[in-house]
Amino acid sequence: MTDSIREAIEARAEEAREFLTDLIRFESVSGEESDVIRLCLGKFAQAGCECRLAPMSDEIRDDPEYSHPSDPVTYEGRSNLVAFRRGLGEGKSVILQTHSDVVPAVDWDDAFTPREEDGVIYGRGACDAKGHIAAIWLAMAALEEMGIELKGEVQTQIVVEEEFGGNGALSLIRQGYTADAVLIAESTEMQIHPANRGAIWFRIEIEGLPRHMGRKHEGISAIDLSYRVIHALYGYEKKLIADSARYPGFERYTNPVQVNIGTLHSGDWPSMVAGNAVIEGGVGFLPNRSMEQVKREVKEVIERIDDPWLQSHCTLSFPRLHNDSYETDYTHPAVLALEEACKCSELESEVFGWNVSCDARLYARVGNMPTMVFGAGSILDAHARDEKIVFEDLLKAAEAMVRFLVNWCG
Repeated sequence: MTDSIREAIEARAEEAREFLTDLIRFESVSGEESDVIRLCLGKFAQAGCECRLAPMSDEIRDDPEYSHPSDPVTYEGRSNLVAFRRGLGEGKSVILQTHSDVVPAVDWDDAFTPREEDGVIYGRGACDAKGHIAAIWLAMAALEEMGIELKGEVQTQIVVEEEFGGNGALSLIRQGYTADAVLIAESTEMQIHPANRGAIWFRIEIEGLPRHMGRKHEGISAIDLSYRVIHALYGYEKKLIADSARYPGFERYTNPVQVNIGTLHSGDWPSMVAGNAVIEGGVGFLPNRSMEQVKREVKEVIERIDDPWLQSHCTLSFPRLHNDSYETDYTHPAVLALEEACKCSELESEVFGWNVSCDARLYARVGNMPTMVFGAGSILDAHARDEKIVFEDLLKAAEAMVRFLVNWCG
């Protein structure tokens, strides 16, 4: 089986290379993924999959798990792709998922003109995540090449709007697309991650009492109040770090959790006491905390500040990114099956938590499915100028996926 899998991968490798470069040519920022989705539909059908479009609805914006972009978007005419490789029966099912949208290419004029140098493919989306679309397609094509019929069903999902926080994945979960396990393809350097750090953004609006600087003593500075809030939040960060030290699966990270102040906007004029301030930032947290717990704790941090004016003139909200942490048992049979598949593919893969958040937490938290993240490439190249992926690594990832599917689905 080992040689036949590798031979099948090699037999379809050039098609995968061409597919990836075709994918990169589409400027599929969030909201503009339709052409890529249609390309994928035709390509996965050629690999023997039964394909369907799963339209999204504007009603998803009312879902409590919805991630609101900075500007409202419409879902009219937008769909995810679901491509099935039906099973013979009496086998375990799996979802292979990755996303079609990319972040904008700032100061990179030829970002959507793919190029290859010494086996490395460059272009926006090469590793985040169009390379993974090509790897999953290659795994499906290799199964077709070998004529392997699995007992369990394989469900490939190519979703939209991951970069906004996972609304494409959320839509599919709410529509009832489930399986016995989920593998999310992201750039993990071939490491296996059954757990992710969570991340949530906060917004704190503070109202001061503006006065001319000549009567400063009669005013209340929103900037000064901001200092107190920020100081309190950094105190909370110390507690987060202490509580998360040596948490299983995340021991290798020096600072796996954090409180970050990303923006502070305040005041209107240099000679005025600042009458307003808006603080925006984020909290990174491990599976020892839920997102709801973090929300409560941030609220309590502000409420403990001894300042009556602040308490009645401060508003806390969490209007944008809200990615929960998640954790699947590291000894779950699906995790062990992927670990064995990587070993048979001669990969030096380890199993540990990821200090990055992605769609995985939705499948684990909302869909209640055992979930792990795995793929070629480095997260350091995601969103970067000269984003890239080593093509040979995509072949190895596809090989590991095939072995995993044979082991898991039967």
